[in-house]
Amino acid sequence: MKLTDETGIATAERLGVRLTHPDRAVTPDTTATKAQLVDYYERVAPRMLPHLARRPLSLVRWPHGNAAFFQKHDTGGFPDALKRTPVAEKDGSDDSYFYADDLAGIVAAVQMSTIEFHIWGSHIDKLEDPDRIIFDIDPDEGLDFDHVRSAALEIRDVLGGWGLESFPMVTGGKGIHVIAPLQPVNEWPLVKLFCHTFAQRLEDNAPERFTANIRKAERKGRIFVDYLRNERGSTAVAPFSTRARPGTPCAVPVGWDEVGTLKGANLFSPEAAAERAASPDPWPNYFELSQSVTAGMVEAVAGPLKKTVPEFKSSLAALSAPPSPASPSRRRNR
Repeated sequence: MKLTDETGIATAERLGVRLTHPDRAVTPDTTATKAQLVDYYERVAPRMLPHLARRPLSLVRWPHGNAAFFQKHDTGGFPDALKRTPVAEKDGSDDSYFYADDLAGIVAAVQMSTIEFHIWGSHIDKLEDPDRIIFDIDPDEGLDFDHVRSAALEIRDVLGGWGLESFPMVTGGKGIHVIAPLQPVNEWPLVKLFCHTFAQRLEDNAPERFTANIRKAERKGRIFVDYLRNERGSTAVAPFSTRARPGTPCAVPVGWDEVGTLKGANLFSPEAAAERAASPDPWPNYFELSQSVTAGMVEAVAGPLKKTVPEFKSSLAALSAPPSPASPSRRRNR
């Protein structure tokens, strides 16, 4: 599958986004052009947008002649196709965040030299209630990919023991994300508490393999189980986002049956990722699951909630409330 400038330019015109310098390489170490990225995102949009739409975004931009940088807030100059929403900050003020509703929003970001799309774990209409958890498997320098694969499979199995079905995604970098969709019924602090303690338990049970400590000095010869993406305002790279790395690799959802045969996390070029997006979805039931972090799960890993998090009264009430009726097609925690 070949991505072309002509298709990308035509797509941008059809969507009403003016594409400047369409034939310019998007990074200094790739031949991929801005127009080819538009062509790519049109091809993957049906699979990407269900994961990205209506979530606050952080963007990695690489304008021509400048270094790449991470942008969280709207500073002006972006096409209107990329939407904005006010989000309350820790100091009580509101700031303007980006989100996309459709392909036009993605193309508008590409026009502004966006290479990577990073998403919140919640939607703009329920910001305080995460609907996914994610464990980023981050290996120490020198560890080969076998360690990453085995860590992903172990995390899948442990989550499965809690009744949480999870899905793997190669990041386009060096790791794998293990992602479990949730019903948005709990607040961020409780979900983070579960994820933090979950990662700490992995370290406690296999300290020679895992660490839950972010400090580089603590990672020597071990896998850092990054749970920190499971808090308000944190982001993770979106499925099918390109990456600002040599060759412009892509973050791509894969099936658990593939994980054992993967040779790396950065092997999907935009062309290969576009072909993957046209193939059967390896996460076919992702949006059909009705699972959540329960009070029993949190207490099992973190201790009694009344002592651990007494201030999270609304979260405790939500956890204690009976589940809402689910349609027969939805699956619940085992």
